[in-house]
Amino acid sequence: MGSDPFAAVPGAVFDGAVLSGAGLVHLGEPLREQRELAAGRALAPLGDRAVLTLTGPDRLSWLDAITSQAVAALASGQGSELLVLDPQGHVEHAASLVDDGLTTWLIVDRSHAETLLSWLTRMRFRLRVELALRDDLRVVGGTSDAVAALPALAVWRDPWPHVAAGGWGYAAVDPHPGAERDWAEAVIDLAGYESLAAAAAAGAQPVAGLLAAEALRVAAWRPRAAREADGRALPHEADWLRTAVHLDKGCYRGQETVAKVHNLGHPPRRLVALQLDGSDAELPAPGAEVRVGDDVVGAVTSVARHHEEGPIALAYVKRTVPPDAALTVAVAGGTVAAAQETIVPPDAGRTANVPRLPRLSRR
Repeated sequence: MGSDPFAAVPGAVFDGAVLSGAGLVHLGEPLREQRELAAGRALAPLGDRAVLTLTGPDRLSWLDAITSQAVAALASGQGSELLVLDPQGHVEHAASLVDDGLTTWLIVDRSHAETLLSWLTRMRFRLRVELALRDDLRVVGGTSDAVAALPALAVWRDPWPHVAAGGWGYAAVDPHPGAERDWAEAVIDLAGYESLAAAAAAGAQPVAGLLAAEALRVAAWRPRAAREADGRALPHEADWLRTAVHLDKGCYRGQETVAKVHNLGHPPRRLVALQLDGSDAELPAPGAEVRVGDDVVGAVTSVARHHEEGPIALAYVKRTVPPDAALTVAVAGGTVAAAQETIVPPDAGRTANVPRLPRLSRR
């Protein structure tokens, strides 16, 4: 990416060891940055995102045929999400997308961008589609109103956690912790990105780092490819059928597994939200073991320190782990207790009859 203009903002920290991918991690006060970001006062330069553009008259029907989502009739300006699955139904890639009538804009995790572009290029055959990984574009996130002030080429508004047409929601809590989440991502050119950085450096525009954006995502139970697509994840396991899968569309790679697991069985693992004990304790790293007693039953995928909830995480655990089981998570030098909140119930699937339960606040 070259030198990031946000390096000139006072307090800017860039640390690839903290979060995968390049980008502004924080400006010294991640909790304050979260509050500003959630309130719509700050914007977050998302250096860990990349943009792919698709042009040509076959672009949407082609994406519809090879991915999990029905996008052939996607309305101009409407945001959606799709998954690329392997033949066994495991999540390989996820993309946020919006189409403006001429171009389809895909916002993807930067760490996945080149491999996704390579796969899409191989699948193009003779269709009228042109693809490009746009190094001349950047992504900035925030509330819908906050990003509306940017000189955006495209704006994707996150549909999470609302169940899209053809989707299915597994989480049985009311309200869903992401129900009030207002999140959008704007694609801007380098000139707009540099202008935003200059305003931030001058103190005219509050900005927030990736730690703040990630904390708001984790608190909303929102899965992300760079974290929850661990090489063997099925979309059911992360409640990803809500926004990224159309269960009634035609055949695509991995579709048979998606249908069988949802209609006839249960996913082998399930994503849980963890409230980690100890506000001053060291946070576990992604991949940290989750245990019941001495038995390893899962692993952390995402972790954050939230400005209201404290230390929180997402983790995959075995389906058979009871929802009320006492969990611990490995950290450097020991373990911390973790109270689990059920995202995907053990009996998740079309045949499940799960009552909607109120979500209990930890405070």
